Amino acid sequence: MAANRPFLGVNRAGGALFRLTESLVDPVAQLVVLAGLMHASGDDQYHHYVVLGVLLFSLSFPGRSMIEQRFRVTVRDVLLSWLGVTSLLGFFGWATGLYKLFPEELLLALLWLTPGLQLACHLALRLLMPRLLSMSGHKKRAVIVGCNELGTHLAAEIAAHPTLGIELVGYFDDRDIGRVGIDSKRLCGRFADVAGHARTDAIDIIYLALPMTSQPRILSLLDTLTDTTASVYFVPDVFVTDLIQARMDAVGRVPVMAVCDTPFAGLNGVVKRCSDIVLSLTILLLISPVLLLIAALIRLDSPGTIIFRQRRYGLDGKEIVVFKFRSMTVCEDGPLVAQACRGDARITRLGAILRRTSLDELPQFFNVLLGEMSIVGPRPHAVAHNETYRKLIKRYMVRHKVKPGITGWAQVNGYRGETETLDKMQKRIDFDLEYLRTWSLKMDLYIVCRTVILVFKDSSAY
Repeated sequence: MAANRPFLGVNRAGGALFRLTESLVDPVAQLVVLAGLMHASGDDQYHHYVVLGVLLFSLSFPGRSMIEQRFRVTVRDVLLSWLGVTSLLGFFGWATGLYKLFPEELLLALLWLTPGLQLACHLALRLLMPRLLSMSGHKKRAVIVGCNELGTHLAAEIAAHPTLGIELVGYFDDRDIGRVGIDSKRLCGRFADVAGHARTDAIDIIYLALPMTSQPRILSLLDTLTDTTASVYFVPDVFVTDLIQARMDAVGRVPVMAVCDTPFAGLNGVVKRCSDIVLSLTILLLISPVLLLIAALIRLDSPGTIIFRQRRYGLDGKEIVVFKFRSMTVCEDGPLVAQACRGDARITRLGAILRRTSLDELPQFFNVLLGEMSIVGPRPHAVAHNETYRKLIKRYMVRHKVKPGITGWAQVNGYRGETETLDKMQKRIDFDLEYLRTWSLKMDLYIVCRTVILVFKDSSAY
């Protein structure tokens, strides 16, 4: 239930200063390498180095926290993040000619030394973390009001993230110890005792993990807690559901909570669209000879059109027309469309090769340029399939909160090709929803890299 974590974010260890330190690790490491290389080269023309430094900082700030990640995950994230930064810088440098102002050996050194220093800094911060926590003061003492599913899940999250700097003292609940199902030592008292306990036992944080149906009880508790100096957080029971991009917002002065929303709101949407344009243009320029060759082979292999157009659901469930190289003897787009299966007689000889290697999807880069698709996102299904599965699979249509993709998280996790059973389609949808919950630019780059590898290894598509 990763979606439940947002309510913990307010108590990150070390406060604002530590969060700032985490966000500066990557950009500062990059600037240090650039400054060191500039000094070593003896170049006294600083202007173009300043431009490159500003670009580096803009693309990498704020960096993300990697304190609690496994080492291999940290390595992967650093390398993917740096790959994204260098790809954008390379395109910008090529388009403007800026790269000509720097010695070639300096750019190569920057390319290889930077991720090494970033990794070293992240590991150093991980080793220094206990000392930084001790310098920032004592751990914050917290209690949870409500020993229910939500309260115990919150306690498990606190225990799993020691860097939050929170010490859980116990629970408060009006039910008897036999009904709450915890060690009696963890039950500190009843709801009426919370305020007094907070004053006498130096409680810093009080989490109210009560159902929203208990509004009178919550209001009464809040009234008594105004006589304490503890910080009070309400943990709404909506967090026990499967949230998509949950966050707090406001309409004027009225607070609202996003329960299901797109990850590409605001700046994220700009980043996603810019990366789609840059990557699709670059790829189309590189593969243009391949596109022409495939078009010619299709014309020679079997009669029919070169490009197959099919209606699909796009962003917000609106219909779009998706381009593919024709791989079958038919171009079905009606109310009933049978999925391609192994040994399907409709697939042409060339089509079998195109489908197995996903080369039939290459024209969809034009859909990306038109703004109808993204390079990475949930794969679009035929309209006929959507109308069937939306009735069979819960939350099926939520995948349309983002643009469909040429490749996706489900495809690189083994759910590429035919989904002949409802269970397989359910697994594909589960991965699509996980992508919506956890999207990042690094995740997109990771999926692209995995796709390139799987195209020549995966035999699940036909």
